[in-house]
Amino acid sequence: MATASRAKHKLCRRIGQCIWNNPKCPSVKRPYPSGPHGKTGRKKKLSTYGELLMEKQKLRMHYGVSEEQLRVIYKRAQKGIGKTDERLARFLEQRLDAILFRSGFAASIFAAKQYISHGHVLVNGQKVNRSSYMVKEGFEVTINAEKSPNVAESAKGNVGNVTVPAYLQVDSEALKITLVRAPELGEIPVDAKIISVIEYYAR
Repeated sequence: MATASRAKHKLCRRIGQCIWNNPKCPSVKRPYPSGPHGKTGRKKKLSTYGELLMEKQKLRMHYGVSEEQLRVIYKRAQKGIGKTDERLARFLEQRLDAILFRSGFAASIFAAKQYISHGHVLVNGQKVNRSSYMVKEGFEVTINAEKSPNVAESAKGNVGNVTVPAYLQVDSEALKITLVRAPELGEIPVDAKIISVIEYYAR
């Protein structure tokens, strides 16, 4: 499956800041595009389409999803009750990999995907190996410490490096995450304009 994992920080260099607020990101030391003219070259002013495309790319990279996956999620967000941008944000934020990353148990969204695909993560006591699994309100996500002690130790070491959003309840000792309620658009820590993503796909 094609995701954004191959060149994790390439877009960060282009926009001059890390998409995930990672202090070790290359953009922290080099907040300019890569290449021989990146440091001295003038930034080109983006067209309206270019700005919408950039916001879409930032959102896609933040969650490590493919173009096809994001388009499917957008189409799903169009249906049902509520604003499309709010529904799109929630569908992305309530993915199992996003929940694991947001809790601090995984150092990156890509580490979260790896934990899940390797069977280290349980949802309500059952093993789930799909990163796209939608976590609902009241669901409990845990690291299988009994079968994955090394992953459990790594997860405990990551806790404290992030600010956990109010919609998550994290028990670092039990390695348990509970989604206490659906996230609100304004409290989701993602540096991308969701409404611009909606405009991009609706054009």
